[in-house]
Amino acid sequence: MTDSPRSPLLAALAAGLPDDALLTGEDELALHRHDAAPFSEAGRPAVVVRPESVEQVQHVLRTARAQGVPVVPQGARTGLAGAANAVDGCVVLSMVRMNRILEIDAANRLVRCEPGVITADLASAVAGEGLCYPPDPASWESCTIGGNIATGAGGLCCVKYGVTADYVLGLTVVLADGEVLRTGRDTVKGVAGYDLTRLFVGSEGTLGVVVEATLALRPPRAPELALLARFASTADAGAAVGAIIRAGHLPSALELMDRTTTEAVAALGHPLLPQDPDAVAATLIVASDAPDAAERVRAMARLCGEAKALSVAAAGDAGQSRQVLDARRMVMPALAARTGRMPGEVTAFIEDVAVPRDRLALLVDRIEEIAEEYGLFIATVGHAGDGNLHPTVVFDRSDPDAARRAKEAYDAIMAAGLELGGTITGEHGVGTLKRDWLERELPPRNLRLQREIKRLLDPEGLLNPGKVLA
Repeated sequence: MTDSPRSPLLAALAAGLPDDALLTGEDELALHRHDAAPFSEAGRPAVVVRPESVEQVQHVLRTARAQGVPVVPQGARTGLAGAANAVDGCVVLSMVRMNRILEIDAANRLVRCEPGVITADLASAVAGEGLCYPPDPASWESCTIGGNIATGAGGLCCVKYGVTADYVLGLTVVLADGEVLRTGRDTVKGVAGYDLTRLFVGSEGTLGVVVEATLALRPPRAPELALLARFASTADAGAAVGAIIRAGHLPSALELMDRTTTEAVAALGHPLLPQDPDAVAATLIVASDAPDAAERVRAMARLCGEAKALSVAAAGDAGQSRQVLDARRMVMPALAARTGRMPGEVTAFIEDVAVPRDRLALLVDRIEEIAEEYGLFIATVGHAGDGNLHPTVVFDRSDPDAARRAKEAYDAIMAAGLELGGTITGEHGVGTLKRDWLERELPPRNLRLQREIKRLLDPEGLLNPGKVLA
């Protein structure tokens, strides 16, 4: 297929789109080849299309279907599973221009928006109306609502407030044949028929293209108070997590940093983390935004102490809490500083695996063993409150042996998660990166049913082919 303006595909697309909606330059095509995931194949698209309306999305899908051309939906390309990677000759459907907030309904606590709205912009807009949109993926200042819905994104506050799927009340989706489907409702309750909204959430653009979302909102969150606890073993940190949950606390954040991550943040100069790496195997950061936050933090601090914490620093005001929470926010800058001294073309790959909460410490220890076994720098941070860990595997991509060891370590981490009764992804999605691992996690009948659903909604297999299901 040629990218010449005279090609049948481009001519047909141009007939229903503004001139500036089509990108065909080599630099533009290269920019839209892939998301942020390593180890994931990516092809060369024939064209990148940036629609501004539902009708334009319909035109793109109908044109692509008529010509048998695959369509790959994209948002901000911050994904970490290869779900937005182009395939050769495809139409990349970039949704970034459909970025309007259509309505904020304070009486019903909901917002309607297009998929290209940046998550942080949506949160800011509803905050101006005295409301809150809680989901907060780490890339929330750049990722889009459509991308969050496509991958089922999470965030730091999931332990209390849930993930993106918990806030999607309804969707407007353009199907593979160009028809528009509306799912869900505006009511608080509703169980009429199958839940098609949940079917599309997390489907990674393989079943349809989201063009509008109706999202639930909450009252504004109260200011947080936080504590930081340091432990001599991950088992002790795990015991503290279990004690906090068993006692009925509902923290607004419950984050864990392993030994390597703690060392990196300490080296960057966080005042609550003295550089004593031989003593500290894990750090917990716990926050509460409950009405009785001060009492809750004191109670959770006591539980950490009873779990043999080496030290517990409980904040008494907002300023001290910011200092505690800064330790979590410093993770990526600290790892960048640490890995910046490493030779070669250093790549940091943020992984995603989840296990039952009571097996979290076992997985952290196993990841440390994997790092030693493969001779790699692996730093683990995660949402301890829901058992979701993010090991960051660092390697020199210019060294074939290092790249091989990194890939094998990644596989070992996935295997460890499944062996502990967990899942291969808590919030990043499957994409191409974990497609083979999905077949190891799900039973055959489950996989067959999912493939049948895909064939029903996309019989030609043109929507984001090769993603999620092999």
